[in-house]
Amino acid sequence: MHKPVIAVLFGGCSSEYQVSLQSAHAVLTGLDPARWAVVPIGITREGEWFHYHGPYEGLLTDTWHQDALQLTPVAVSQSRSVRGLVEFTQEGPKVTKLDCALPILHGKNGEDGTVQGLFQLAGIPVAGCGILSSALCMDKDRAHKLAAMAGVSVPRSLVLAPGYDVETLRTFARKTGFPLFVKPVKAGSSHGITRVLNPEELTPAITLAFQYDDRVILEEAIPGFEVGCAVMGWNVLRTGEPDEIELAQGFFDFHEKYNLETSAIHVPARVDPETLHRIKETAKTIYRALDCQGFARVDLFVTPDKGLVFNEVNTIPGFTPHSRFPGMMQAAGLDFTSLLNDILEGALEP
Repeated sequence: MHKPVIAVLFGGCSSEYQVSLQSAHAVLTGLDPARWAVVPIGITREGEWFHYHGPYEGLLTDTWHQDALQLTPVAVSQSRSVRGLVEFTQEGPKVTKLDCALPILHGKNGEDGTVQGLFQLAGIPVAGCGILSSALCMDKDRAHKLAAMAGVSVPRSLVLAPGYDVETLRTFARKTGFPLFVKPVKAGSSHGITRVLNPEELTPAITLAFQYDDRVILEEAIPGFEVGCAVMGWNVLRTGEPDEIELAQGFFDFHEKYNLETSAIHVPARVDPETLHRIKETAKTIYRALDCQGFARVDLFVTPDKGLVFNEVNTIPGFTPHSRFPGMMQAAGLDFTSLLNDILEGALEP
């Protein structure tokens, strides 16, 4: 019986490189070896692609790329007749056919449609969101505009480009009030985000955000708390049990997301059944509006009057042991290995 050959991509040219390694380790060790033939593809911070033959523990220590004997340089063949990788072995080029690619790449150059486009050109199915949805969800400004057109509430915001008008900035901040958030338009894992408490903190926050992207967005702070909803599927959608982020202080920044030192995740969210239902339905509305497919995590704010406000969509959410997406699906009755099976089986359907 032919086992589908799955390329699992990890690493990448992104500020979220390290998170990708943690997620990919969980995926590689969680995939059912009786069901799938796995080809681990590591991408270094410099953008070199390798078929990695070493132990999966090398991802946790970021030593996977240090032993040349465990690495074979690879490239995705653009020829749709090949539908696979070209491996540059010592004996010469070798073709490895692929049935599907599963990018476990967070942030730029992986979650933004670039890798998805590469595999689409090659005629290789990609598990998860495609080119358009990946690019849209990475762009906070455009994602909010489309969600608003679908009838979902979004924060008031202002987008800045280099050479922005200072008076426009001041007017927005004055009307919105403090605190407000300054974010790169396209970045993940809360990199470059600052919660600004007063006018004096605006310029340093904007300078920081511009280090991660060439556009910066200012958003009003939404009162209440943040929830997330895992969504899976193509035409017929299903959701996990929405979760809730309980914050003791500050906001859910990069450190808190991956350490949970002063925050806690509650699954399911501590809301009434009617609000829980609205979270799921709103998440599905946003998922469809942004052309998502396969799987994604939709994040929302619940306001004190039980209103829902869109925050963002993660098209490749974390798959680390304490990540939210698998936790929500687990609470809905889908264990980690079954979750991965469903994602890949869906991607392979004609």
